Amino acid sequence: MLTIHPARTPVPGRKSNKTGLAIAGGGPVGAIYELGALRALDESIEGLHLHKLDVYVGVSAGAFIAASLANGLSTAELCRIFMGAEYASLKFEPERFLKPAYREYIERATSVPGILTKSLRRIIKHPTHPGLSQLIGELGQAVPSGIFNNETIHDFLEDSFAATGRSNSFSALDCELYIVAVDLDSGAAVRFGSEGHRDVSISRAVQASAALPGLYPPLEINGHYYVDGALRRTLHASVALNEGVDLLLGVNPLVPFSSADKSGKERTQARKLIQGGLPLILSQTFRALIQSRMNVGFQKYRSSYPGADLFLMEPDPWDEEIFFTNIFSYSSRNALCDHAYQVTRRDLLERRDLLKPILAERGMSLRLELLKDESRTLKDSLGWTSSSHAPAARDLSRTLEELEELLREQRAASSG
Repeated sequence: MLTIHPARTPVPGRKSNKTGLAIAGGGPVGAIYELGALRALDESIEGLHLHKLDVYVGVSAGAFIAASLANGLSTAELCRIFMGAEYASLKFEPERFLKPAYREYIERATSVPGILTKSLRRIIKHPTHPGLSQLIGELGQAVPSGIFNNETIHDFLEDSFAATGRSNSFSALDCELYIVAVDLDSGAAVRFGSEGHRDVSISRAVQASAALPGLYPPLEINGHYYVDGALRRTLHASVALNEGVDLLLGVNPLVPFSSADKSGKERTQARKLIQGGLPLILSQTFRALIQSRMNVGFQKYRSSYPGADLFLMEPDPWDEEIFFTNIFSYSSRNALCDHAYQVTRRDLLERRDLLKPILAERGMSLRLELLKDESRTLKDSLGWTSSSHAPAARDLSRTLEELEELLREQRAASSG
């Protein structure tokens, strides 16, 4: 679902353009959707290179992608990595991010004897006072603050940047990158990459932004504890708009599932969320809250930044494939990424009349011949091959990508 908000007060004879990308969270499933949608956008618009933009903003899982794009990794290479292509530069294993936080378990468990001893003394001294409810409340301090160890997030990114020759420092980038997290003790949003928050490594900033309470423990950085940046806002797109961005591309994978079809009619074979138990119920609740804030936020952006064109890509609410995908299944992961790619291509083609003048103002255009090719798949877009010579195939693919970019830029320059 592509939503377009053209600038309310277009700037006549605009001499400079600044493009920004804001990517929301959504866990591994959300990240796979985002990659498919971004790949479709990247290859379908002549003159747009998503790894060469001016400003990037990432939140939670979206921070992974934003940090990678800001470092010059293309959407094609990111898709290969997350889809497990044989000749991808890195190997992505979802299970790696689900290692139990054993240290957190042990540290919390050691506090139990002290809590019980303190409560027992209080009961003995004041036997008539109710103590059970207070004991239960105090035992809550012994509950782990997160199930999984989020140190693996930092390790994966740090290793990834080193293996691909990229930078783990905000200051070394050629663009602006902002990773948003929330200070647990104040509830304030903190923008890593901004003035005063640039001494943190990119991998640590992403780790902090992805620390979803309940799943991952808060991350301590310089004496402050940080949690998932989505707790305050969904996209934090205003961070990019405040940098003077006049074309904002936003991606939000979290929309509530609807059992009704596109026309609003209830589907007879629609899945019922109640059958999925607590995880799906919580997911649906969280998604509803996220999208409600998203709608409010984009309305504010339209009035606060009237000279900016806003694009927002989201899944269709009736799209079962996105909501019920098993991210740990290799085939499901690939199918979801291709599905998001195809849906975004369809949306771009359907909205071409509205997109054309906005893109033309910036020297861009839709590649209609590519969008109209109904047989094209994501694998075609990636130059997917099955080869036992993984390094050679990877190098050849990257060289061809760079050559294609140069040819596209030369064609655009000669036509201008």
